[in-house]
Amino acid sequence: MEFPRLLLVKQHFPDRRVHDIPGTVHAELSQAGFAARLQPGARVAIGVGSRGIANLATIVRAVVDFWKSVGMQPFIFPAMGSHGAATAQGQADVLAHYGVHEAAMGCPVVSQLGVVSLGSTADGIEAFMDQEAFNADGVMLVGRVKWHTDFAGGIESGLFKMMAIGLGKFAGAQRYHTYAYKLGLETVIRAVGRQVLKSGKILGGLAILEDANHNTGQLTAVPVDSMEQREEELLQLVKSWMGRVPVAELDVLILDEIGKTISGAGMDTKVVNRSVQGQYNPWDTAGKIHRLFVRGLSSKSYGNGVGLGMADVIHDRLLEKIDWNPTYINSFTASTPAAVRTPPHFSTDRECLERLARTVGKLDLGQVTYGWIRNTMELRVLELSDNLRPEIEANPQLEIIGESRGFEFDDHGNLSNVRTESGVPWAASEEVAH
Repeated sequence: MEFPRLLLVKQHFPDRRVHDIPGTVHAELSQAGFAARLQPGARVAIGVGSRGIANLATIVRAVVDFWKSVGMQPFIFPAMGSHGAATAQGQADVLAHYGVHEAAMGCPVVSQLGVVSLGSTADGIEAFMDQEAFNADGVMLVGRVKWHTDFAGGIESGLFKMMAIGLGKFAGAQRYHTYAYKLGLETVIRAVGRQVLKSGKILGGLAILEDANHNTGQLTAVPVDSMEQREEELLQLVKSWMGRVPVAELDVLILDEIGKTISGAGMDTKVVNRSVQGQYNPWDTAGKIHRLFVRGLSSKSYGNGVGLGMADVIHDRLLEKIDWNPTYINSFTASTPAAVRTPPHFSTDRECLERLARTVGKLDLGQVTYGWIRNTMELRVLELSDNLRPEIEANPQLEIIGESRGFEFDDHGNLSNVRTESGVPWAASEEVAH
């Protein structure tokens, strides 16, 4: 079948990057007065999560250096639920993959799965805290505030979620998601977070906000006595920065890769407009996307293929890379089995695309519209089919750069990768083989 030509399109997102990360971290933590709550020499537990946060190692090292500068003894612990296959070594390895390890941080990284009970919420939800963190003199959280992939609310992903599901480790994560199935995840996050605050152990948090270019856009110290309110405000701010696929409707979206380092759901559901429970186009903040084709799994996901179930078609190469043990642990802990269902899969990109094109309700297949992105995190430059040109040219935030190209299939029926801003494919690396 004939495919339309592809236009290389650049979205002009504001650049909000923080230019001096260590200096900003030190100024924020000093101004927030976290150290005044502790005696000199106190042990401070720094909780760090497991997403692909830009500049994470630089940010965490700056937090460690701050606590050392005020005479404290910091250590890092993984604030994770089921990540790293829910093992202590696996969670330490996840942090190490992001550059957060003892040699780079200048302090111990203590990973274990033991928890301490903090009592129960009014709904009867027992709250937990990492045992080593509880035994410290104070606990500080370092986490990104952003929209959640499963729900929309006043608080979604951020410090409160880390206080609940991260500090609760695997034992807490299983329990909280079970309650969330009926009560809703936001209700559980708020209730458990408040219960954790009652422990008196939390000193506050450092909220990381990223702009649409995936830069560190803001670093904000959040004092413990205003954590819930400040997180609501920060979430509203970062939602206004969100990058999207910039068309109102798209027949087929191609993703080169999914993975845990890209999103907790493998792909950002609010970019692809899918639900982890299987619904199509549930979010009114994104354009309609009728079909989703996923070509591969990022090597940085270390075999965790959660999210593949949201695709309509996948390439065989994705299946070949999945380690089903961490994938199933992650998905079933989160009560999202639909997110790991295996979609139809074929051995070539051409077959995947030709089968999808006939399912979008258009007899003239030349009118099928396409978008193509590397992943849901990298949206500044993407490819859109030429039949979307009028909509592209009408949007002042979009710029067509370079020459159009046809869908280029090799002798095996596979595509060269989506183009980067320089106009060449993003390469060829080991991520998505030709």
